[in-house]
Formats: sequence, structure tokens, C-alpha cells
Amino acid sequence: ADYLDNGNNKMAIQQADKLLKKHKDLHCAKVLKAIGLQRTGKQDEAYALAQEVAALEPTDDNSLQALTILYREMHRPELVTKLYEAAVKKVPNSEEYHSHLFMAYARVGEYKKMQQAGMALYKIVPKNPYYFWSVMSLIMQSISAQDENLSKTMFLPLAERMVEKMVKEDKIEAEAEVELYYMILERLEKYKEALDVVRGKLGEKLTSELQSRENKCMAMYKKLCRWPECNALSRRLLLKNSDDWQFYITYFDSVFQLIDESWTPPPEEEHSLEGEVHYSIEQAVKFIEERITEESKSSRPLRGPYLAKLELIRRLRYRGCNDEYKLGDPEELMFQYFKKFGDKPCCFTDLKVFVDLLPSSQYTKFISQLLAVIPLSAAAEGELALPSDIKALQQHLCVVQLSRLLGIYHAMEKKQKLAVVRELMLRYRHGLEFGKSCLKTELQFSDYYCLLAVHLLLDLWLEGEETAVWQCLTLLEEGLSHSPSNAQFKLLLIRIYCRLGAFEPVAELYSSLDAKHIQHDTIGYLLTRYAEALGHYAAASQSCNFALRFFHSNQKDTSEYIIQAYKYGAFEKIPEFIAFRNRLNSSLHFAQVRTERMLLDLLLEANTSTSLEESIKSMSLSPEEDDIPWKDLRDNRDLTVLFNWDPKDRDISEEHKKLSLEEETMWLRIRSLTLRLVSGLPSLSHTIQPKNSEKTAENGVSSKIDTIRSLLQQLEAAVDSGKKFLEQKIQYPVLGPPPTRMAGFFSNGSCQCQTSLFYLVSDIYELDTNGLEDSAEIQERIGNSFKSLVERLTDLFNKCKGDLIEVRDGTLKTHPSLLENLVFFVETISIGLWVSSYCDSVLRPFKSNLQKKKKKKKESSLAMPPVFTHFLGYVTELQTLTSNVIDHIRGLEIILTALKLEELSLKDTLLSQEEKRFTKTVQGKVQSSYHHSVQEIGELLKKRLDTINKLKI
Repeated sequence: ADYLDNGNNKMAIQQADKLLKKHKDLHCAKVLKAIGLQRTGKQDEAYALAQEVAALEPTDDNSLQALTILYREMHRPELVTKLYEAAVKKVPNSEEYHSHLFMAYARVGEYKKMQQAGMALYKIVPKNPYYFWSVMSLIMQSISAQDENLSKTMFLPLAERMVEKMVKEDKIEAEAEVELYYMILERLEKYKEALDVVRGKLGEKLTSELQSRENKCMAMYKKLCRWPECNALSRRLLLKNSDDWQFYITYFDSVFQLIDESWTPPPEEEHSLEGEVHYSIEQAVKFIEERITEESKSSRPLRGPYLAKLELIRRLRYRGCNDEYKLGDPEELMFQYFKKFGDKPCCFTDLKVFVDLLPSSQYTKFISQLLAVIPLSAAAEGELALPSDIKALQQHLCVVQLSRLLGIYHAMEKKQKLAVVRELMLRYRHGLEFGKSCLKTELQFSDYYCLLAVHLLLDLWLEGEETAVWQCLTLLEEGLSHSPSNAQFKLLLIRIYCRLGAFEPVAELYSSLDAKHIQHDTIGYLLTRYAEALGHYAAASQSCNFALRFFHSNQKDTSEYIIQAYKYGAFEKIPEFIAFRNRLNSSLHFAQVRTERMLLDLLLEANTSTSLEESIKSMSLSPEEDDIPWKDLRDNRDLTVLFNWDPKDRDISEEHKKLSLEEETMWLRIRSLTLRLVSGLPSLSHTIQPKNSEKTAENGVSSKIDTIRSLLQQLEAAVDSGKKFLEQKIQYPVLGPPPTRMAGFFSNGSCQCQTSLFYLVSDIYELDTNGLEDSAEIQERIGNSFKSLVERLTDLFNKCKGDLIEVRDGTLKTHPSLLENLVFFVETISIGLWVSSYCDSVLRPFKSNLQKKKKKKKESSLAMPPVFTHFLGYVTELQTLTSNVIDHIRGLEIILTALKLEELSLKDTLLSQEEKRFTKTVQGKVQSSYHHSVQEIGELLKKRLDTINKLKI
């Protein structure tokens, strides 16, 4: 066991063997040996050994624990349940084995069996937690029930009765048990009863979370639309803490609900269960004013009351009444707020919510008013006035961010924008002085100046200013050198490098972000969208692996979280964990990565028809199966991960997100169908029956071709809806969702090529079933297909021609679309090759039969059917075309190596020495990345050419 713990698996196996020589029936030694075998990659031997021990139904703790570890490593949790079922039968009164059995069921989600195991445990040892494990398992059955009616009429009422029994017998001990009771009543929509539980004696046990009882009461009052209670409770909680924003929202919601209902307090009695109620605007105004007065006496400044006043103004305006309540002018209130909190980084995000209260004609005046109160000082006449401390710097930053948000920078002309960029960078560099003592992991105080400057340059780039994008990269690399932990710099660099078609620097930047856990799903798209598309196959493989490792381990990890929740009685967390697991299983990104990873593996591994078949087998791919949950696909991407100060009309809208999901799903459908069509090729070339044989339908092959034909129809439909979608010509914001590869796939002709290749498969199959005799028409059709395929592939190659990086008027311009076209060319040629291998496998037997006939008849002039000539011609054309592309790629490599970037843009004398250094670095990175892409594409094409050369019937 020690050897296993230290990772010395070979020694562990040796020691186990020694022990087994002396005691050949020592179960535990066998299992430890099996663990060693599993860890050294001998899975089959390990499994056989484990099953040998399991068949003896061991009951000693050591063997059971060791087998549990082994099965977990084998990802076979269902075997653990069998193990403990047997142990419990032999030792029926063991509390330990019963609880292990319960947890084993929890791992595989067998909720009904969990319920039974929980009750069996309670009968042996009547402890409350065991009883409530059983109750929780009923709730889990209700959550997982397909039929909601069954959940409401059977599982939940049974759970409710079980808890009520404990309540009547006064056996409720822990807070978790009350939580569970509340959860059941809430799911049964018995809000009144749930409220009584929380407000009653049982509710006194709810102590672990701050305001746990109040929050639960509030939730029930809202469900029951009891607005007087909502209002009184939120009012009371605000008197306790006037900085709790959620209660302001409830307070305002309830006041306006009561006004709309013309509610009046009952005479002679309490306003509500929770005390006094406010039911008019006057009372609300007075209440907020009182909170502000109270705040002035507080020892620390509170933002809540001031923001609540702005929120009230906003709501009153929405209702068309404001001026009569004399709450003040929003512009003045925001100005006062800035004076009080402007040196806090949160000041901008606080005010951002309320800027729509300002009339646009007042924007410039408002910004000038704010600037006037910031203590800035210039060293000399005519120089830039700079802040003398961090507080003033934060205030100034807040104003700059507001200027961007109000669209003041967007309205400027090019010259003004460049002047602002220069000013922002001066301020950025000056601000670095305040952060000299910062640790490497801390951000510099002035980083936002640099980010804002880059955003302005991005505007210029989109307006057609080519140099601006290089300046963006230069400034960001400079920023990163001073603030190496700034994720925003890294994310922005990733997006811009990808837009320019350079993936190499991105891999390093992404790994330095150190993305954890769920981030592989939320920001992983930044990596997986571009790696393969830009020809970095090795990096693409790696990035898919990162993501898939997370998604697969999520299954295992979530089970562990659920078990911990049972152990510690955190029942309300269990449905959350289940929802989390479902959210990841139906993640759009998970489905994309799975599909792209398999296509990529085939592209890299499958050179011949044999290796294609092996790869498809090892991935357990079959054309009939579709494992993507199309109806439940969830877009978990974080599309707002990049900071953005754009006004609403330029920002990422909900509409953009919706359209992006639609586009991603269409593209995924096309990719998934392509993968399934490719996976059907090997099955076609096996055992074809002659056309008049009875067995055709039985041996499944004819149904295979039906599957292929049906998938082809689906692909056509998916392509049509993709084309319709693209007709809308949607423009996402520059930092919004990246568009898919779909537009390029259609416009460069790859789509038509790939589809016609799959149609060719159908024709070849027909030729195979009908034989050569009466198939002149099919042969001609196949010949025409070959011809048009060569034309289309040549066309696609023409769209790959041109310089990847060109120098124009001292400016660098990259052409990422040429790179993407090359990648599509390699993929299309590969599919073409797999289809050609299938043709080859069909035509070879025909040829040998013909040669046999020749010999029999002793004729030398037996005419070769035209399909052979067509195929040979096609293969020769493929060879020539692929050789030409390889030559073209060699040419690109030579050009990229020879490209001298130093003379470029460094002619710009405005750049400081440091900026020149960063510009050189950036351009070098882009050049090196393109070189790397071209090399990887070239290598892969050479592999393909070798295979094409072997295709001679």
C-alpha cells in the first residue's frame, strides 16, 4: 500500500506477488496488485483480478475499501454498489456497510435504492440523519421524475408525511431537518405552511446563515403576494442595515404594488404581521431622506441610501411622475455622490446604472463639472495636469470611464482620438509611480488608462486605420510587462492576436490566466474557436483535452460533492449540485469540443482506410448515434468577460447573444453531421451482397447506406439554414461573441466539395451493389463527379493563394482568411482521401475479377470499364493538386522567413525606444505564429500526399 501511495506501482505489484506466493487467498493483496496493474495501464488484467475477488463477496474492510478505490479509478462506480449489496447481506447489522452502500447508490444516482438503504440504516441505528437521508432521496426522485404530476402527487407528499411524523413526535433536532421541511413545502407550493414553519418554533433552529429566517419569510411573502408584509419586513431590515441593496429593491417593489392596489391599513389593528407598512410615495421619499440623514452620523460612509434615492427617481420617472416630490436633480445628486465616493473603484459601476437619467445635452457639462473637483497639478505651464496621489488618480479614472460610457470619445474625430490615446498613456505611465511597491500578483493602479487607450485604438482600427491594431498590441504588451497578473490585458491580447490570425502567443497567454474549473466552460471558447482554425493542430488537440478533462471529471466530482452534502446535512445544496452537473452536461462548448476533437483526431491520425477504421472504432463512433442534447443545449460562455465601457447602443446586447447561440448551434450541427458521415465510411466497405440476394436487409449494410443517405439530407438542410442565417449579415461588436467558421466554410467552397464527396459515396455504393455490367449510367455519373470535384478543389486552392502577411506603405497587414482557407483545404482533401480509399476498396475486387476473366478467355483486349479510367485520372489530378499546394506552402514559408519586420512602423519617430521594442516583439510573435501554422499545415499535407501516391488500382 505504501508503494501505491508513493506512486511506485511496479514495486507494489512485485510485493503483492511475493505475498500471494505465501498466502494465495489473501484477497486484499490481490486487489492492491490490481490497483498497481490499473495504474500501469494494464486495465484488462486489473479488472479480471478484481472480479475474481469480488465474486467471493468479501466482507473484510480492507478488501472492500481497496476495491472501492480501484473501481473509482476505473470509472465503474456501479460495481461498488454490487460489492456492498453482497456485504450487507452477509453482515446485515453493520452500520458502516449500510452507510457505504447508501453512498455507493448516491454515486450512481439510484435514488429509490438510496431511500430504501436510508430506512434500513435507520432501523438498525435510529439516528435522525439516516431518516432524513431517506427523505432527501424522495425529493431527489421527485426532481428526476420525468412526470411532474408524479412528483407532486407521490414523492413530495410522501416526504412531507415522513417529516410531519417526526415533527409530531417532537424529534426534529437539527437546522438541516427544518431546511428540508421548508424545501419540501416550497416545492409543493404550500407557501403558507412553509411560512408558518419558518415563523414558528421550528424556525428558531435556522441560525447558521445571517438573516436566514428573514430571507425565507421574504421569499414566501413574495410568492403569496403579501406586499404589506414584504414592505414592513424590508423596511425593518433597512433600519438595521441601510446598506443592504436587495432590501431597497423589495421595499420599492412593494410600495408601488401597494399604491397600484390602493391598499390602506386596516383600522384598529396592526398594519401587517411584520409591523408598520409604507404605502405612499410620500412615505417612501421621507424614508429614504431619513436613511441619508442617518448615514451622515455613521462611522463609515454607506453608499446604499444615496443610490436608493437615484433608484427611486428612476422608478418615479418611469411612472411619469417625479418633479412633484422634490427629490433633487439626478445630475446634482450624481455629482455629490462622486465627491463622496469618487476615489473608490466601485464609483463608476455604481453610477453606470443611472447615467440614463442624464439628458444627453448635459453629458459634456457633467464631465467638466466632475473634472473640476479633482485635485490635479501641472509641473509647468502648458503641461498635463496629473494627480498627486492615488485618491486623485482613482477619481480621474472614474471620469475617464464615464466619458467613454457617455459616448464622448466615440464622437471624436481621428486626430482627437489619437490625442486622447497619447494623454491616456502619459497618465498610465505616470500612475506607475504609485505602484512601485506592488507585488507581481497585484494590479497597477493606472492599468485602466492603458485599457481605455486600447479601446480607442480599436475604434480607429474598425474605421480602417490599419496601424492602430499594432499599436493596441504594443500598448497591451507594455501594460502586461508592468502588471503581469492583469487578466484583462491577457484576454484582450488573446482576442486581438486571434483576429489577426496569430494563435501561437495565445496558448501561452491563456495558460498564464490559470483558468480554473468552470472557467474551462465559460472562457474556453477563446482558445478552442481559433486553435485549429488557424492551423495550430497540436495546440488545438491540447486545448480540447484541457476542456474535456474538466467535463469528464465533473461527473465524478459532482457525485463526491453530493455525498459530502449528505454527510453534513447540507440538503439544500444537493439539487444545486445536480443542476450544476446538468448544466455542464448540456453545455454547448462541451458538445463543440467533443465533436471538433474527434474530427481533429481523424485528421491527424487517419491516413489510410485501415487507420480510419481503427480510429473510428477506438472512439466508439457510429453514424446512427447522436449524443448531443440539441433541445437542452446551454450557452455557458461568458461573453462579458472583457471589460467594456461602450454606451448601450454599441455594447453586446441580449439579441447578439441569442443570434450567436443560434449560429454556434447551426455550425455544430454541420460539424456533427460531417463527423457521423465520415464515421459511416468503413462500415460500407464490408460484405456487400449481390443485388438479388435475400440477405441484404438482414446483414445491416443496406440500412447503413440508408443511414448515410439520411444524414446527407440532414446535412443539406443544416447547410441551407446556415446560409439563410448568414444572409442577415450580422455584425457582432468587436469584443462580442466571435463569429463561427461557417461563413468561410461556405464562401471558399469547402462546403460544396465535402457534400459532393458524400454524394459520390452513395453512387459508388450503388455501383458496388449493381456490378459493372449494366452500370454505364452510374459510371458516367461517377466520372462527372470526379471531374467537378477536381475543379472545386482547384477553386478552393485558388482561394488560399496570396501573401499571409504583406507590407503596405510601411504598415503590416495580415490575411487570416487565407490561413483559414488552407486549413479547410487540408480537411476537405482528407475527406476526399477517405472517400477515395472507399472507391479503391470497391474497384479493386472488380479489377481482379476482370483479370481472371481475361486469363480464362485468353483475350488481351478485354475493354476496361470507363470507371477505372475516371478513377485513375482523378487520383492523378489529386496528386498534382496536392503537390502544387505543398509547393505553395513552401513558398509561403520562404517568404515568411525572409520578411524583415524591423524597418516597418519603426520609421514612426513618435514612438519611444520602449514602444519600438514592444512593437518589434509583437510583430515577431505574429510572424512566428504564421510560420508555425504554415509548417503544421505543410506537414499534414505531405502525409496526405504519401497516401494518395499509394492509391493506384
